[in-house]
This record gives sequence, C-alpha cells and structure tokens, in this order.
Amino acid sequence: MTRSEFDDIRAHIDAEADHPGDLIRVARSLLSDLEDARMREATLRAYYLRLLTAARATVAAEAAGYPQPLTFLTDELGKRGQLPATEDEVNRILADAHTAAALLACLEQAPIAAAGKGARARRCAGTSRSLPR
Repeated sequence: MTRSEFDDIRAHIDAEADHPGDLIRVARSLLSDLEDARMREATLRAYYLRLLTAARATVAAEAAGYPQPLTFLTDELGKRGQLPATEDEVNRILADAHTAAALLACLEQAPIAAAGKGARARRCAGTSRSLPR
C-alpha cells in the first residue's frame, strides 16, 4: 500500500468512527493486504535464496576447477525463464548491466538518502490530515 492509501484509510476511519461495520470491513481489507504482502515477500526471499545459492555454487565450482561451473546458475535462470534467447536480448541485458553499474557508482559517490528523506517529509507534511496520538 502507498502512503496516500494509508492516509485515505486514516481519514475514512476518522470520518466514520461511529460506523463499526465500516471499520471492520477496512480492518479485514488491511489484513488481507498484509497477508498478500507477506506471501509476496516470502516468495521473493525464496527466489533470492535460490539465486544466491546458485551464484555461490557457480563461484565455488569455478574455484574447484569444474569443467562447466556455470551449470548451477544456468539451471536456476532457466527455471525462471531468464536465460537470453537471442543475440538482441544478450546485447540488451549487457547494456542494462552496464547502465546499472554506472548508476550504482554514481549513487555511491553522492548518496541521496538524506535529501530523499527531507523531500518526503516536506511533501507529506500538511494540516489536512493528522495521525492519531
């Protein structure tokens, strides 16, 4: 859920505080959303763990002198349909990797975390809504 969706829910709860049925409906919806988010997170964590394990096994296989060390990584990527099929796709993936590396290098040189927090605080601040205390 986005911050504005949470703000809308808070405003709805404040406006409809005397209608318990509406609050129960909102609570059930939030619990459903939370359950879905937890399931997505668990799935992503499992995918990440499998990919990390395959990457580590690939590096270990290369260090041990296996004849085809990329087998572990290729197998995992193949299961997810992530292997490049054409030369154009290979070139696009390599270009994306170079771009991502350049962006990460720029971020490491000039982190924007402090500026991002300040901008968000100013953007979300206002007098129309307030959080319950």
